[in-house]
Amino acid sequence: MEEEQALETDGLLPLERQLHEAARRNNIGRMQELIGRRVNIRARSHVGRVALHWAAGAGHEQAVRLLLDHEAAVDEEDMFGMNALLLSAWFGHLRILQILVSSGAKIHCENKDGLTLLHCAAQKGHVPVLEFIMEDLEDVNLDHTDKLGRTAFHRAAEHGQLDALDFLMGSGCDHSVKDKEGNTALHLAAGRGHVAVLQQLVDIGLELEEQNAEGLTALHAAAEGTHLDCVQLLLRAGSDVNALTQKKLSCLHYAVLGGSEDLCRALILAGGCTNVANHQGTSPLHLAVRHNFPALVQLFINARSDLDATDNDHLSCRDPSGKSLTFKQDHRQETQHLRSVLWQLASNYLRPHEWKKLAYYWEFTETHVYAIEQQWTGTRSYQEHGHRMLLIWLHGVATAGENPSKALFEGLVTIGRRDLAESIRKKVNAEPAAPRRCTAM
Repeated sequence: MEEEQALETDGLLPLERQLHEAARRNNIGRMQELIGRRVNIRARSHVGRVALHWAAGAGHEQAVRLLLDHEAAVDEEDMFGMNALLLSAWFGHLRILQILVSSGAKIHCENKDGLTLLHCAAQKGHVPVLEFIMEDLEDVNLDHTDKLGRTAFHRAAEHGQLDALDFLMGSGCDHSVKDKEGNTALHLAAGRGHVAVLQQLVDIGLELEEQNAEGLTALHAAAEGTHLDCVQLLLRAGSDVNALTQKKLSCLHYAVLGGSEDLCRALILAGGCTNVANHQGTSPLHLAVRHNFPALVQLFINARSDLDATDNDHLSCRDPSGKSLTFKQDHRQETQHLRSVLWQLASNYLRPHEWKKLAYYWEFTETHVYAIEQQWTGTRSYQEHGHRMLLIWLHGVATAGENPSKALFEGLVTIGRRDLAESIRKKVNAEPAAPRRCTAM
């Protein structure tokens, strides 16, 4: 620890270094002694830090007041553009932030990366600081972007700060804004593996198939990061497992590059096509061979991959019996409200074997049902089975030009759930609700 402190205070004279360390430790007596000896309180380390930075970052109210009383510069920046105000927001020291504001600190400040007070507090999840910024400071732009084009909402999502995310939504931030790379908050949460945040973003209705500048959806981002939980969540929510990027990369391509057997298996069982080739004519199987992943090679062989596949339009997949399955899931924007209702139906209302009854009523074959059943296991796997079946059914209804509300009602009545049929019909016919905003506690 002593060596670390010495490195952080390089470039200082011995007494100046002692002042910095006393400020960091809130050693008021030693600080007063050194100040009395006229040690320069504005002396900078090799990274531009002054004593006030250490006191503010550590949350030491006495040290901060002492330095300000002796005319420490309140807006002094280090080489990263961080001043005492930004440091107090970053580390969540609300009282220090209030003292600095009262002492005339500039509230509309940014560091070298363009991070504002809101960005700092959101990224680190300090809700009381966010509340103070929004309620007590003037002219705060909730959707101000940093150098990467990211808002505080982006930063909260990227770093898994669920409470901060809820507060920002409750304050009316823009949910759909994209950063300079075209990423939404959904991309960032999925790419970092933040399941709870991702679930919240899915619940408020962010578009699952939104693509960034390279054509990646949130599912691609989760697969690229090998975040299995996030991939499964997005698949359950209806993400298109076979969406392609601008370079014709599927989620399976990214899963192979990550070397994840579990992830590849999950994508295959969700209908991921093993034969799709990217812009260079390379399929996931080819990648597995090239990168020497024997377990993945065997997995794709077992899935009956076409060793010679190079056709990007060949998206038919096969079930364990070897029969070709051409049924697809519905992912259209115009059915988003209905898909949300179907997810609720599968997750909360259908009993364990009722999804099969519906499937057989709608003339799913034994092969289809078997293929769906192979995707998930466990005592509550019927929820995922039912959800995928309903999405496949919805695609078929749309293709046939039928009324999904009427067909769903009739199906539920047929399996003896008239009460549920009435309830679900009301939800299907209701106007889609505005994105839910959570109020900070």
